[in-house]
Amino acid sequence: MTSLTANYCYSFPAVRGMQAGRPFYIATCPLRIIPKIFSFDESEVPPELRAQRIINKARIPEMVRYLLNNPKDYVFSALTASIAVDVEFEEHAGSYNLGTLRVPMDAQILINDGQHRRKAIEEALEERPELGQDNIPVLFFVDEGLRRSQQMFADLNKYAVKPSPSLATLYDHRDPESELARSLATTICPFIGLTEMERSNVAVRSNKLFTLSSIKQATRALLSKGNRDSYSASESELAKKYWEAVYKCMPDWQMAIKKEVSPTQLRLEYIHAHGVGLHALGLLGKHLILACPDTWENKLQNLRGIDWSKTNPEWLRRTMSHGKLSKSTASIQLTCNALKKALQLPLTPDEVVLEQQVLPQ
Repeated sequence: MTSLTANYCYSFPAVRGMQAGRPFYIATCPLRIIPKIFSFDESEVPPELRAQRIINKARIPEMVRYLLNNPKDYVFSALTASIAVDVEFEEHAGSYNLGTLRVPMDAQILINDGQHRRKAIEEALEERPELGQDNIPVLFFVDEGLRRSQQMFADLNKYAVKPSPSLATLYDHRDPESELARSLATTICPFIGLTEMERSNVAVRSNKLFTLSSIKQATRALLSKGNRDSYSASESELAKKYWEAVYKCMPDWQMAIKKEVSPTQLRLEYIHAHGVGLHALGLLGKHLILACPDTWENKLQNLRGIDWSKTNPEWLRRTMSHGKLSKSTASIQLTCNALKKALQLPLTPDEVVLEQQVLPQ
């Protein structure tokens, strides 16, 4: 992009197209100029007088880290912007839709979609100015006033759907815990062949028991990790060893692997065939290995004596809420507490308090 100072305008090599009878223009812009010419309405005005939502500043640091940590391997989707004045499109010879978009330098170019990307680019350039040589696609519309800009924002975001946690885990090759979850799901029992890789809920008639996202969450609890934490080779091996040991103590899971019972039937009758049960087992493993680093595999054998059926009164008051399984933090912890008691592990003071607060005496 170059500025034509003689004509006081910006010049963008662009492609012109039509949507709903209105022209739009597609161009690429160097990252270094994005913060300079693309504005975002951050003024303290009522929502009804703004064209976009205010920036959620909590989202920016993670996006900046993404750019800084992956300078050779990042992907940012196109920005969508409105130009608040009439523009001029000079067609190239012999081509109706290829040409040069000319925008007055004093025009306000307002971002309709991508304000968080713009802010992240601005902050990332402060630490890595060399990123400014990269380009980002921009979709330009000619602004027709506040009402049209607000409708554009609503339309652009109305059908945006985030991928399910399982699908995001399946496709995220930068996240260490996603990498470990995929490895567990495809290499060890009980997960191999029984993991729903795309959805974060197992369909009623599915032949799967677990979701990839539930494996990820349960393993995070097992290893006492936070979101996006790294995993050492020894921690990954411990996770594999633990889940294989649990599998050996769960006859129902073994029957599912051997196709002697349907996963549908197990999900219908037992809590160990749901994410809340798996998460509780992961949390149990953290305490068990910490308390018995040399004998935890032997103590795990006590899982064989647990009644996992949903009709068990113990789960009705710990894991169920109004007749349905609860995925709340309290339910997971209360389920884990019952498992700890079965394995003769002491409850922590906080766990004791939770028991007293939630469970009827």
